[in-house]
Amino acid sequence: MTDDLGTLYVVGIGPGLPHAMTQRAKDVIRTADCVIASNLYQEFLRHDGTLSPETAADGGTATTARGRPEQEVVRSSMGRQIELAREAFERVRDGEDVAHVSGGDPNVYGKSDLLFLMAREDEATDVPIEIVPGVTAALGGAAALGAPLSNDFCTVSLSDKWRGWDEIEEKLRAAAISGFVIVLYNCWRNYERAVEIVREERADDVPVAIVNDAGRGDAGRNGEGQTITTLGEATEHDDEVAGMGTSLIVGNHETETWDNDYEQFLVTPRGGRDVDDF
Repeated sequence: MTDDLGTLYVVGIGPGLPHAMTQRAKDVIRTADCVIASNLYQEFLRHDGTLSPETAADGGTATTARGRPEQEVVRSSMGRQIELAREAFERVRDGEDVAHVSGGDPNVYGKSDLLFLMAREDEATDVPIEIVPGVTAALGGAAALGAPLSNDFCTVSLSDKWRGWDEIEEKLRAAAISGFVIVLYNCWRNYERAVEIVREERADDVPVAIVNDAGRGDAGRNGEGQTITTLGEATEHDDEVAGMGTSLIVGNHETETWDNDYEQFLVTPRGGRDVDDF
């Protein structure tokens, strides 16, 4: 690596609000020469000054915390991903540090795979790449619910944009048979279909949590919140499966509800153990 190159950082910002971002993510974004982020994520990052309020999408600039004269903010959108990846490579080659912002964690249905695939396609082996992890919806939602993921779990995306439904169904059935607690992403697509498949292998009284905009509070698109129901009744909550920010946590035969004086929780003990096993 030469001193003339910058670094391409793929930065997970979790839900995007200050309390749920890692210090590393904040530092990288604050000091980058260029930040590539959607309008929604820009809004979140300005909330606490991680991005300067003086910058604006697509060309806005401000002084970086590192003392370089300008930080440019570029608006990201689904239709520009390939174009922006190539632009990021060129900026890094010109000596800039680029923060390419991903919600949640870049490796959990985020942007890291695209940038590596583009680097391979363009033979960009000279471009330094670093992944900065973030809190994904599965972890943020689980924290709000207590301890539903304390045993083995898996995530399954219900989006059929890149793979056919037959493959998604196969994975869902295998996860249900194997006893994994299952976190479903992209629930605005086919969530009723997914629930019915899991019901074929799992009892109707298994707890299920519907989680919206985990960690975002009032800043969420649908308003943060969670509802605990059962697998047999999960499809009766269409009004709470509100869009891209919704995930479902489907328990297994060991998952149980537990109430204290304030709220209800989900707990999946490891191996069904109790306090005497510790």
